[in-house]
Amino acid sequence: MCAFSALLAGCNEIPGLGPDPRTVAKESEARAIGGACRHAMRGLEDCYALNPKSPKGLVFEGWKDMDSYMREFKIEGTPSVFTQKPVQRRNRSDNDGVETESRDRS
Repeated sequence: MCAFSALLAGCNEIPGLGPDPRTVAKESEARAIGGACRHAMRGLEDCYALNPKSPKGLVFEGWKDMDSYMREFKIEGTPSVFTQKPVQRRNRSDNDGVETESRDRS
């Protein structure tokens, strides 16, 4: 038993014992979103509003890292431009004041 544990002590990555890959991907994506928001010269509150499913702490971490990187290398941000507003779908109950006659099937 001691020999087996001594062999495992040298293994850095044993499948199934590390963090969940989906969690790692979500964390990386949230940091990338924060960095992209900073580069696009968006404020944190705007970034949070545009990405409500991303963890705020990780978005802030990415935003802060990008901010320090941009300050260190004197990089100017690129303002984002929204070309179109998102299309809002109407409910079927919305009929814009148009009245229709009901069909009687007697």
